[in-house]
Amino acid sequence: MKEITKPSSAPSSVWYNDKNKIMGFPQLNSNLETDVLIVGGGIAGLSTAYCVASSGKKVIVVEDGAIGSGETGKTTAQLVTALDTRYYKMETVFGVADTALIAESHQQAITFIEDLIRREKIDCEFERLDGYLFLHPHDQQDSLLKERDALLRSGQTTALLENTPGIPTEGKSLLFPMQAQFHPMKYLLGLCKAIVEKGGQIYVNTHASVINHTGITSDKGFTISAKHIVVATNAPVNDTYAMMLKQTAFRSYVISGLVKKQILPKALWWDTGDQQNENGQPYHYVRTTAYDDDFDLLICGGEDHPVGVIGEFSENERFERLEMWTRARFPIETITHKWSGEVLIPMDSIAYLGRNPFDKKNAYIITGDAGIGMTYCTIGARIICDLINDVGNRYESLYAPSRFHLKASGPFFKTVMGDIEGILHKWFSGKGEQLDTLGLDEGKIIEIEGHRCGAYKDASGHLFLVSAECTHLKCILCWNASEKSWDCPCHGSRFSFTGEVLNGPANENLKSYDTPQACASASESMATSNSGYNRIKQIRSHLKNKR
Repeated sequence: MKEITKPSSAPSSVWYNDKNKIMGFPQLNSNLETDVLIVGGGIAGLSTAYCVASSGKKVIVVEDGAIGSGETGKTTAQLVTALDTRYYKMETVFGVADTALIAESHQQAITFIEDLIRREKIDCEFERLDGYLFLHPHDQQDSLLKERDALLRSGQTTALLENTPGIPTEGKSLLFPMQAQFHPMKYLLGLCKAIVEKGGQIYVNTHASVINHTGITSDKGFTISAKHIVVATNAPVNDTYAMMLKQTAFRSYVISGLVKKQILPKALWWDTGDQQNENGQPYHYVRTTAYDDDFDLLICGGEDHPVGVIGEFSENERFERLEMWTRARFPIETITHKWSGEVLIPMDSIAYLGRNPFDKKNAYIITGDAGIGMTYCTIGARIICDLINDVGNRYESLYAPSRFHLKASGPFFKTVMGDIEGILHKWFSGKGEQLDTLGLDEGKIIEIEGHRCGAYKDASGHLFLVSAECTHLKCILCWNASEKSWDCPCHGSRFSFTGEVLNGPANENLKSYDTPQACASASESMATSNSGYNRIKQIRSHLKNKR
């Protein structure tokens, strides 16, 4: 499968560029057999491959694009125990003992990564540093006190400080000592080398069109048979319903800007914003990384919203708001990069790591990173390696994908279904726009003779037409002006403007068309599509009754 060509204006992260691309791996071109097959070449898949190969198993990794070209290349690469959901809130769902286990699992993941880097001699700019959690203006004043007490109950070291080091404009903060950060693409490069040295195989530009407990079939017709299969594709592309009804996809925005060396302390920063609250506000997260002899880069993320539900502010306005927030707190100069990534938020806030529900026992998934993907993926890799080798793991039941916490379901579905139903009503019941209203470098759902298509016109006036329906469950797509992509508001699937899958759970490309008439004749009518909206209403009613 050829690599997707993105428009020149598509955002690019500070990590994933020509200098840091991991090259040299082939495309699958024969039928193979292995002990463990892993679908996905990001930190989840490669961490699992490393663990499994270290245990003596034969392992093969297949990646749809290039290594790290998915969400790992878009992370801010913080390795933390400071989770996006407050520990005192997690205690209401998991209890004190299991909340302490959650904290312990992240601490152990950071130590595991640190030891792995030392053992394999990986040069990836790993460093330990302190983190500081400060109050979001919309949060309650006692939030930091409640979090401090919960941290102490979970066995963590912390302290409530009278200020926020490095941010004079903020007041009190909560100390998280011995956090860490690294360069994610350099870390993946080290993992790849170690996997190959241990006998593992890696294939890129290999799309797994068919995935089941026996292995995969690629889009070129080649097969890999395996005793165990791990789907590590952010959203699991081997799952149609089960997991995507238990989590929702958010888009998170990131900028990086130059800051003079020695001005800021080496640290991580986060505020207590919480998108999942009924009246919550998106949180912010900040780190620095080396740039040149005179400057470091300050990297700041935030302004999250559900995928396909853009809300009050456009994608570009969210970058502007993020820059304003950052400049009000840090002495940044030129903005160097802007990009966004996708975060999957589970209903109870922690990742799904282990056996795939309603599947065979030899099928496993890593999903629901909840914005803390570097450590969750490492935890998942170790759990799955132990499951494959019939070794007990103290975190197995805690992170089991089959779990369901009733206490967490109500607020989750109230927030998510309200947002999704609103956008689906707009698309399933509304009308598309006329093709002649489409400007340069613009995408819209257009209507032609009662049928809807996705249309994008690039800066030179070339028109790209695709089906307007997500290939996962036929929801109507929305245009992402920043990423130049078609995004699904139902379950977070994303497609390039030419129709190639960028994010699951969809695993099939959109149909593309040469002319508006060809697109219209192949598309469902708006009246037929209303059945999709009615189905969403039925699901929402069912979930409401269960609560």
